[in-house]
Amino acid sequence: MPLKSSSMPPPQSSRDRGVGQNSSPRSGGTPNSWADFTGHFRDREQPLASPWAELFGPLRTGVVDDLVVVGQIGQSLDGRIATETGHSKYINGPAGLDHLHRLRSLVDAVVIGVGTALADDPQLTVRRVEGQHPARVVVDPNGRLPVSARMFADDGVRRLLITAEGTQCAVASGVERQTLPAAGGRIAPCDILAALAHCGLRRILIEGGADTVSRFLAAGCLDRLHVVVAPIILGAGRASFILPPIERTDQALRIPVRSHQLDDEVLFDCDLSAQRVPVGLAKIST
Repeated sequence: MPLKSSSMPPPQSSRDRGVGQNSSPRSGGTPNSWADFTGHFRDREQPLASPWAELFGPLRTGVVDDLVVVGQIGQSLDGRIATETGHSKYINGPAGLDHLHRLRSLVDAVVIGVGTALADDPQLTVRRVEGQHPARVVVDPNGRLPVSARMFADDGVRRLLITAEGTQCAVASGVERQTLPAAGGRIAPCDILAALAHCGLRRILIEGGADTVSRFLAAGCLDRLHVVVAPIILGAGRASFILPPIERTDQALRIPVRSHQLDDEVLFDCDLSAQRVPVGLAKIST
């Protein structure tokens, strides 16, 4: 399907919450701030208003099952998420970072792999926009992440640690630990989603890193994929996606895509629902 371009003004951040050029005027009960929009987003009886409805509306309800799973990657023009030394702060500018925090504010849980947790020690909170902090989930098959990691901070937000069966590790106070079967040291994305659904977490953001997002993509476990491309060229570095090779271009995954302008960055909203596999409930141990 050909790429459809659309021009969407960058929505408000927490620095600009009044009615202005980046917000929708209040009329007929439509939201004029991001805080209003998030409230309407969770109330399925409320219609969604521009400028955010086209982009975030598909994340409201699932079309395959009752889960909605969105992956997010920020990259350079040449498809890199970091330099060869691993430096990645920040490839995306303020508009791209605001978009990531909007995604966090709309989901029940944000998921990262242990590699990203060790390298970046992220907080995974909503700081740049108004909204609720999501549950924080790390996929750590061998229990490598220390209890001092910032995502384990006891700040009233739900925290989950997913490890492989048989793993022995320390668990920070208040963190929910779930163990799942692993093959070759890896836990299947479908099993991870099923475990999160078992915990009542049904709108899920797969935030990183590249290996984790790629594994969910390859397994058919994403409904949407948001790729935010920054106008920089790194020349070398870590690739955005790590997928099995193909021999011919006609074997490439071709998907419906819409583009949105975020200041000087471009957001590609990829619809993967046609390939998404249904997810059931997992049998887990805690």
